[in-house]
Amino acid sequence: MDINLPDVHAEVSAVFALYEQALTSNDVALLDQLFWDSPHTVRYGVGENLVGIEAIRAFRASRSPVGLERTLKNTVITTFGRDLATAMTEFARPNVSGRQSQTWVRTDAPGHGGWRVVAAHVSLLPKPAPTQP
Repeated sequence: MDINLPDVHAEVSAVFALYEQALTSNDVALLDQLFWDSPHTVRYGVGENLVGIEAIRAFRASRSPVGLERTLKNTVITTFGRDLATAMTEFARPNVSGRQSQTWVRTDAPGHGGWRVVAAHVSLLPKPAPTQP
């Protein structure tokens, strides 16, 4: 199996960046487009377990657009062959940090090279204990 073929890695990196922009700007239509349109799509979030694209769409439509800005670090994108990839990252918002994982698959869907999130997970990290002076 070919790992991180340069052209495939570049495609997934670009669509991952597009996803991040859509997330932080609350572009619900683009977020919806970047998830696989299937009852098999899964998104486990901080406080929700969403199975199926309809549950994910309902969550996105009802989510507050406030406070979505964040910074990413330690992002690792790995591609497997030409049609499968994972994207793992840590994120930070004021007063909260967490991690996100996504499985991307190249589908026959139009746009974005066919790449769609088929599974995602978001979790928060515990706040570090205050340091003693």
